[in-house]
Amino acid sequence: MEEVSVKIAKEVKEKYGEIILGIGVIEGVSVKPSGPQERSLLNKVTSITKSKYSLESLKNNPVIRAYRDFYWRLGIDPTKTRPASEALVRRALRGKVPLINNVVDAGNAASMETLVPIGLYDLDRIKGNVELRFAKENELFLPIGGKPENLSSSNIVLADEEKILHVFPHRDSQLTMIRDFTKNVLVVSCGVPGVPESLVETALNKTVDYILMLAGGKLILKKIIH
Repeated sequence: MEEVSVKIAKEVKEKYGEIILGIGVIEGVSVKPSGPQERSLLNKVTSITKSKYSLESLKNNPVIRAYRDFYWRLGIDPTKTRPASEALVRRALRGKVPLINNVVDAGNAASMETLVPIGLYDLDRIKGNVELRFAKENELFLPIGGKPENLSSSNIVLADEEKILHVFPHRDSQLTMIRDFTKNVLVVSCGVPGVPESLVETALNKTVDYILMLAGGKLILKKIIH
C-alpha cells in the first residue's frame, strides 16, 4: 500500500486561516458489527458527556462555538446543519447515540469526548494524493445516507485525485465509507480557527487508540498537518 499524502491548499489557508488536520493511518483492521465492547465504550462516553453538558449549555462551549463560527463563515447555518461533533453530543444528551460498527463507533466516541469532528475513510478506495481544497463549481458529491449533490466553489472538500471524500468539516462520502470489508483506515481529525492544535491531536490519538482496541490493526502513520 502506498503512503498517503495529505495537504491543505494554499487558497484555503489564505481565506480561512489556521485549519489543522490530524492524520492517522491504521492497517489491518477487522471491521465488525457493534457489540458489547462498543456499547460499553459509548455508554461510558455518553455518561461523561451528560455530566459535562446540557442541550442548553452546549452551544456556549468555546470549541462548539469555534465550529459554529466557522460554519457561518462557510455560509452554513449551524443551528440547522449541526457540526458533526455537536450533532453527536446532542444525540448523546438525548440518549440516542448510534451504534454502527467497531471502527465508526471508535471515531464517534473520540469525537464526543473532544468535540472535534472525525472522518474515517477506507484507504484502499482512495486514489493518489489527498488535498483539502475548494470544490470545483458543480463538482459531484455522494454523501452517506443522502442524494447526490452538486457543490459550489465556496465549499471546502477533502478530495483525492478522482473524487470527494468529505465536505469539510461535516459530511463524508459513501464512496470511501467504512464497510465490513475495509482493511486499511485513514483517520482525519478536523480543526478550525479557534480550536487548539493540542485538542485536534488529542482527538486523533483517542480515535487511533479506540480503533486499535476495538478493531485491531497496526498504526502506520500519525501526524498533524497545517
